[in-house]
Amino acid sequence: MKIKWTLVFFVVFLMVLFFSTSVFTSIADTDKADVVLKNGKIMTLDPSWPQAEALAINGRTIRAVGTTRDIEAFVGPATRVIDLEGRPAIPGFIEGHGHLLALGQVQMMLDLSKARNWDEIVTMVAETAQQVKPGRWIQGWGWHQEKWDKPPTHSIDGLPTHHELSNVSPQNPVLLSHASGHASFVNAKALELAGIGPDTPDPPGGEIVRDHNSRPTGMLREAAQGFVKDAFLRYQAQRPSREIKAEKMEQIRLAMMKALAHGVTTFHDCGSSLSTIDLFRQLADEGRLLIRLYVMIKPDGALAEKLPAYRLTDYGNGYLTVRSIKLYMDGALGSHGAWLLEPYADKPESTGFATESIENLTRTAELGIQNGFQVNTHAIGDRANREILDIYEKVFQAHPNKMDLRWRIEHAQHLHPDDISRFAALGVIASIQGIHATSDAPWVVKRIGEKRAREGAYVWRKLWDSSAVVTNGSDTPVEDIDPISNFYATVTRRKPDGSTFFPEQRLTRKEALKSYTINNAYAAFEENIKGTLTPGKLADIVVLSEDIMTIPVNQIRSTRVVYTIIDGKIAYTNHEAMR
Repeated sequence: MKIKWTLVFFVVFLMVLFFSTSVFTSIADTDKADVVLKNGKIMTLDPSWPQAEALAINGRTIRAVGTTRDIEAFVGPATRVIDLEGRPAIPGFIEGHGHLLALGQVQMMLDLSKARNWDEIVTMVAETAQQVKPGRWIQGWGWHQEKWDKPPTHSIDGLPTHHELSNVSPQNPVLLSHASGHASFVNAKALELAGIGPDTPDPPGGEIVRDHNSRPTGMLREAAQGFVKDAFLRYQAQRPSREIKAEKMEQIRLAMMKALAHGVTTFHDCGSSLSTIDLFRQLADEGRLLIRLYVMIKPDGALAEKLPAYRLTDYGNGYLTVRSIKLYMDGALGSHGAWLLEPYADKPESTGFATESIENLTRTAELGIQNGFQVNTHAIGDRANREILDIYEKVFQAHPNKMDLRWRIEHAQHLHPDDISRFAALGVIASIQGIHATSDAPWVVKRIGEKRAREGAYVWRKLWDSSAVVTNGSDTPVEDIDPISNFYATVTRRKPDGSTFFPEQRLTRKEALKSYTINNAYAAFEENIKGTLTPGKLADIVVLSEDIMTIPVNQIRSTRVVYTIIDGKIAYTNHEAMR
């Protein structure tokens, strides 16, 4: 009997040992990471642990950060281990202001951004006109008259007339968009198709530039572009819808691939139509969104009825959020479309344009706050910024129960000194583009004078010191979607000729990095899931070739993205940067 019970106890002991060992093995296996980055410089931007050597990823999220020795404990047989070899890893760049579809579209157009003068643009159009069928539209993007090395032979207000363009492309309508997107230049064929002639009145918020005999020169500012864009849409309507949809899908893919190559893991898309958002949603459903999108709706006539159906948060496994509205108050400073309190120094008869009425903007802002939508408004000139701050303040006061709104002003480019402190006071985010300051610098003083430029133009430092939340972006495709170049511009304010543009307005390197990561996450209500390399947050990470926080400032622009990691998976690898 004693032997029998001894045998029973022995069997039970073996069973307990077996199950205990199995449970321990299972727990140990779950602790092992899917991916480990080690031997690097992990810049977390998390104050509780700002720097580490290694990082472990489980699934979509960060599991742990620490020393390489600490993180070795998370390495198992199936763990992918990436030796950073001293390279830095930072939170994924969040593009705070861009235009995704346009970024793809310009890759299918003539690139006019590098043209040294108007003659080169005419030559590019002439070569294209010889290759396409008559009637097909020729499109280009990115010209800027202030960057040309010589003025056009025949000009009005420093801008060319259409005649040379019309001579080389008599049968093909030509539409060439200014780098800012707030003006276009067209040829005679496009003017004809758009119905623009000497007697065509300027639309509200726009200008058809004319010669001394009131004949259109081909230059269209702001809302006047709508005439030609409507003509282009009529042309598009003749094409098969499947062909147009496939083309747009390809444009979105091209844009996302370019974003990944520059370390962008989330993209704030500033103003998409409902039909474009439908394409984003389809791609999300199919698992084909390569980067995360935070999309602002561009209003149309039926917005009030459709708005609730388009509110999406973390849709498609966290790749698509739609919870904001994009409005426009004015145009761009470069094209004399920004709305100013005082006239332009180089165009004293003009103070720019209000591209939309105060009443309509207020009405849409009310619609946004009633439906729980963030409102983000394009405002560049000091008059435009003041009017938008006034509208926001009025709407906020009418809805005192609405809290944590985080409404934004996109660009906040030229401010009256009295309005700088209002951003923080109202809780309005200043969504800036650091690189605009250095890109625009060669002609800003000419536009508004030295005093106004010094006091209120591109005053990133003043905004930051006033306790306003300052975010950063490129406004791509107006500028290249390159966070490194933007970071460099933000911390140096260095112009192309090496001189600095009001350097007292520079941000520190840490501030600039925050403006491109955690601050942009905050501006999208996503600071709890992204923006820092904190355990529990999404594993959206960028590995760089150099430490942009410590290397000599002149070396920053040569830094390259080595890896772009989204959801814990490597989405982009730059093999050349690894050498």
